[in-house]
Amino acid sequence: MARRFSAPYQTEPVSALATWARNLAVFAAITVLVSVVIVHTDFLEIKPAMATFFGGLAIAGLSILVCLGAFAAIWQNGSRGMSRVLLALLIDAVVLAYPAYLAVQYRKLPKIHDITTDPIDPPRFEALARLRGGEGANSAVYAGLYSAEQQRIAYPDIETVELDLPAQRAYEVTLGLVGKRKWKVVDERPPQPRREGRIEAIAQTPVMGFREDVSIRIKADGEDSRIDIRSSSRYFESDLGSNAARVTKLIGDIRAAASAAALKPDKKTPAPPAKKQTKSVKK
Repeated sequence: MARRFSAPYQTEPVSALATWARNLAVFAAITVLVSVVIVHTDFLEIKPAMATFFGGLAIAGLSILVCLGAFAAIWQNGSRGMSRVLLALLIDAVVLAYPAYLAVQYRKLPKIHDITTDPIDPPRFEALARLRGGEGANSAVYAGLYSAEQQRIAYPDIETVELDLPAQRAYEVTLGLVGKRKWKVVDERPPQPRREGRIEAIAQTPVMGFREDVSIRIKADGEDSRIDIRSSSRYFESDLGSNAARVTKLIGDIRAAASAAALKPDKKTPAPPAKKQTKSVKK
């Protein structure tokens, strides 16, 4: 009896639309993954990499439409393939989830890409300026007063870091934090009595791997120091909040590290050897 009831099900054809939906979803996932690898490794220019990425998203959208057609066909003629439709929808959801989140952020956050603790005199890009001269890249010159006003409204807590540390010690603390983040340091110079310290480095966004340039200025303020930070996206008009998040986190870590450095007891200098007392000789 079991064989008689199972035979008709085994002879039902698999929906061609279900197969197409699954194949398109897999191809979309591979395309998006390849584009992310291209951006992370800097294998191609940003434009072909992004064209590949958006092409993968379009294929995922097409896969969803084919899934709807396959579902209708399976419901109508009783063909097999529902598992392929569900697999395709799952893959499409994974592919489109992060871009959908970015789209929400794009609508919610200001359209700026250059964040600094000092909009009046922002740290300059010197060594990094030549890397921002490619086609479609943002200028190395600060974005200007409009960007500063938008930053003030959206991120009011981003401001100059004032430390109760000498400039050289503040420079060492900051350079150590940059190293822990594994940013690529392009140029660094310690502060001198009549010259400010500077660190220029390249950071990358965690998922897509977009390059964002960072310039840090360390200046003496009497016996204390002042640190200003600038983080700017190399491409696109909106950074979706990545630069502000980077600067805010670095400010917090610098203050925490500086507090720990200030609380650390100084190494005791060895006391000078006691002078030998000469015995007086009675004459």
